[in-house]
Amino acid sequence: MDLVKHTGGCHCGAVRFEVLSSPDLHVFQCNCSICTKKQNHHFIVPKNHFTLLQGSDYLITYTFNTHVAKHTFCKTCGVQSFYTPRSNPDGYGVAPHCLDPGTVRSITVETFCGEKWEESMQAHKSIRDMSKPEADAQLKNTE
Repeated sequence: MDLVKHTGGCHCGAVRFEVLSSPDLHVFQCNCSICTKKQNHHFIVPKNHFTLLQGSDYLITYTFNTHVAKHTFCKTCGVQSFYTPRSNPDGYGVAPHCLDPGTVRSITVETFCGEKWEESMQAHKSIRDMSKPEADAQLKNTE
């Protein structure tokens, strides 16, 4: 699978990043308490496919419940352009709406029942593998 370099960031421009991923994004729409409040939609990438280019000193982190997920957001504009998801603490959840235009070919949205997180994680066949470096190839094989 071909990977492209997407760039993106927060609204005010203080936080900027680049991420290697397919141009065809597999995005999760979660209905857990925080994702519902933030309208968080995200695609998952391995940590080594994500590079924070600037703004580490602008990032604030919020955690709750298990404290595994790290909800990072810009302290100036409040936008969460990426975070560390509970499902994939070895990767990042990236907000597709925070990517710069021009590199996304398509977006497929999958609903994830975060209200029943444990059951949903147990039932999902590939979400944990999406933060592994070989995740892009595995995702392609399931399509």
